[in-house]
Order: sequence, then C-alpha cells, then structure tokens
Amino acid sequence: MNTSAFEILGPIMVGPSSSHTAGALRIALVARSLAPAPLEAVEATYYNSFARTHRGHGTDQALAAGLLGMAPDDVRVRDSLALARRSGLALTFREGEDGVMAHPNTVSLAMRCTTGATLEVCGESVGGGRIRISSIDGVHVEIGGDYPTLYVSHYDRPGVLAALTAALSAAGVNIATMRTYRQSRGGKAHTIFETDEPAPEELIETCRTRKDILFCALVSVPGAAPVSPDIALKDGFDTGSELTSLCHARKLSIGAVMREREIEIEGTSDAVDAQMARVLATMRDEVASTIEHPVRSLGGYLFGEAKEVLSTFSPLMGQGLRRACAYAMAVLERSASMGVIVAAPTAGSAGVVPGALIAAAEEEGASEDKVLEALWTSSAIGALIAQHASVAGAEGGCQAEVGTASAMAAGGLACLAGAGPETILDAASIAVANLLGLVCDPVAGLVEYPCQMRNAVGVAAAASAAQLALAGVHGPIPFDEVVHAMAEVGRALPPELRETAQGGLAAEPSAQIPCQGCSACLEA
Repeated sequence: MNTSAFEILGPIMVGPSSSHTAGALRIALVARSLAPAPLEAVEATYYNSFARTHRGHGTDQALAAGLLGMAPDDVRVRDSLALARRSGLALTFREGEDGVMAHPNTVSLAMRCTTGATLEVCGESVGGGRIRISSIDGVHVEIGGDYPTLYVSHYDRPGVLAALTAALSAAGVNIATMRTYRQSRGGKAHTIFETDEPAPEELIETCRTRKDILFCALVSVPGAAPVSPDIALKDGFDTGSELTSLCHARKLSIGAVMREREIEIEGTSDAVDAQMARVLATMRDEVASTIEHPVRSLGGYLFGEAKEVLSTFSPLMGQGLRRACAYAMAVLERSASMGVIVAAPTAGSAGVVPGALIAAAEEEGASEDKVLEALWTSSAIGALIAQHASVAGAEGGCQAEVGTASAMAAGGLACLAGAGPETILDAASIAVANLLGLVCDPVAGLVEYPCQMRNAVGVAAAASAAQLALAGVHGPIPFDEVVHAMAEVGRALPPELRETAQGGLAAEPSAQIPCQGCSACLEA
C-alpha cells in the first residue's frame, strides 16, 4: 500500500466533493500541463455521474480553476469561471451519453491552444481527489502518478524510442516502465515513461528539439502518492493484521507507525508534522466557521442547521455528542458553500472525523499531541479501506464515504481513549459493519441532502462503535474481512445508488421540486 496519509486526510480543498470538485480540478491541471502551448478554448464533456451532478458539485468551476493553474485549496476556485472569461479562455460544458465511458466519474477536455494546436485529454476521478488520465487524443493511456512520469508525443518512426531511452540513461534516470500507444503505424504516438527519479528539466528541453518529437512534458499528478509502488517501506503494511503485527514488533501505536511510514515517504519529520498540523488547524476552522456565521449552500438546502443543533438541548444525547454532530454538519455547510475544508476521506464525508475527534478532544481536554495521534490513526484506517475497497461514492455508495469516515473516526476516538491496536481496529470494524449498504443518493445531485445528516449519523455511529470496542464487545468478523465485504457490497450496488442522483431519496417526487434559492436545480 502506497497511499499517503494526506491522500486520506486531504486534499485540503474548496468545494463540496473531493471526486467531482478537487478531482476534476486535478484532471484539468494535468491536461493543462500536457498542452504544447497556452490555451485559448476548452470544451469539457461530462460522462456518467459527472454528467448528472456537475452543477451541484461546482465541477465547472473546478475545471476552470485547474485550466487556469489553481490548486484545489485556492479560494479563487469559486470565482474561476469569471476569471477564465477575463483571461480570454473560452470554456464550454456539455453532458455526454451515459455508459460511453467505463468509469463513473469521467471528463474529456478538448483543448485548443493559441498556436492552433489541439489536444484532447480524458481523465477519471477515482475517489478522494485522486485521478487517472485514461486517454490522449483518443489513444488509451494510463497515467496514475505513482511514479515520476515523462510524457512524450512523437511520430512512430524508427529510432525515436532508442533516442529517448538513451537520453534518459545519459541523464542518470532509471526507467521503471515504458509504454507506447500509437494511432497507426508511422502516425502519431504517445510514450509514457515512469521513472524512479524525476527527469531533469534540461532533459525535457533536449527532447523537445529532437527530430520527430512533437511535445515532451513532465507529468505531475496532484495528490498522487509521492512514493513508487515497488519501494519497500520499513513501516509498510497492506492489511489490518499486518498493521497490528507491525505495531507489536515495533512497540508503537497505530498512529506512530503511520507517522513513521509517512516520514519514510516524505523524508523529514518536520514536513509531515507541519502538514498534519495544517490539517488539524483547517479542521478546527471548518467545524466552527459556519456555526458562528451560517452560509447558504450552493443548492440552498443548507443554512444554519449546525448552529440550530448545537443550540438545541435534549436529553437524547449528551453535550459532547450534540457538539460532535453539529460540528460535522457545519463542515458540510462550509463545503457546500465553496469554503475550504479537509476531505476526510472525501468532501461528502468530511465532517465525520473532525466532528467526532475535535468534540471529543474538547470534552476530554486532550493534548494537541493526542489529537494529532488520533488523526494519524484515522488516516491508517482510511488508507486500508481505500486500498481494499473504495472511498468514492460513485464506486461504492455512501458506505464508501460516510462508512469509511465513521470507521476512521471510531478508530480515532478509541485512540483518544488510550486503546491498543486491536481495539482500535475493532472499533473501525464495527462502524463499517453497521453502515454496510448505505447508498449514495444526493438529492438534485447536490452534496447537501441527505449528506449533511448522514455525516451527523456517521459521528453517532463512530461514537457507538468506539464505546462497544472499548467495552470489549466485538463481532466474529475481523477488520480485513469486513472491508472485503464492504468492497463486495459496493460492487453489488446498482448505478442508480452510486452518486448518480437516479435512485433512493433522489428519485422520490419531492426531490424533483427545486428548493427555494436552489440555483443548481433551476439551471438543470
């Protein structure tokens, strides 16, 4: 498993959906880097879930932001369409036919450069903000970003590949994989080199001047794991059982193992500690801002609910759980109004982990170090689920999003209580097991209803799961098998129940009536 902790507790982003907003932005960033000259016009074609829900997810703004070179956490994302117009970049958006593309979250970007050159890049958003480039100019490719990647567009002629491999060798760059895709013999071809170390910029300039080479670029896939899949990590693990064995062998907690593993990936403890501190700071801001200052969401369904929950006293739940549910709901209000949040592991489930952990930490007076360790613990659980199941609603339903987030939060809560590795994974297992089959049915295609309420329920499930595990109550199915069952259930869900807004609550008559001020619905 090579997933970074900050792919699970991240990206830090603007918008309501990690797959439909941050993922779309990242596809556009990569497409922009592949263009041989500045862009003057782009036509975006959405497919499957993207086609049905792009308005409510801010996907249009996300693509515009990526094409302008913005990062996922740039607050200008919300204004990117206007900024594109001012810059002279002409953008058009259209919806393609269902079923044409295999992946549920697919967009094709047909780009025209100021030089007249054209390029079409097709990308897939595979969940949690991660992406994959699947075709260039209609030729199937696979660019996932696991390795440093060199992309070369050239003619299919004798000697071209030999010259390229010789140039890489001369620059001291070792080739991990090399794949060439061509349209026809002697025609245009694309070669993708995955390397063990990044190619130097001077090599790129040299390649661009060679005969028969049309374009050459280093491809950086934002959010991809910064470690090659075949590197053996000292603190690496691939399953929950391997993780617990490693904890006992190293005499470390789950959080400490995940942190040490991240240091292996990043190289320095200062870098990883600073990044996790930034994650926590952003989480603290996101749980409080819309309670203090409610903001109407893009679709109009959310406005002040978190504040109402926090201020309504009831014997049904204690102060800590009431606060945790309100915090979780506040995060969804912020994301749905194009505010900055931490996807954990996705934007649609972003409220569960911070809602549960920050509220519990406030109740217990937990130290900063203890909260950070709980976040490291949560990231380990999320990484395992992402490895063996899915964290994307379009692939596995809401069980993949709120279910995963609840498992992460349950493990984090158990960690805050001082539990050991087995108890922490028991807590995560209970949370997943009892949210199996939860469908993703966003009304009007908006990450608002029932998403905000499901984040609150995810918090309650996490608290219950942690309490059961701490009391020694656990089921007969171990964590790894529960995650396997989660993957099987996700695959069994029909497309109507996987973020297409075609089934479940989204298909009921009342869901077809736009709410007051719902601009996304009214534009559909």
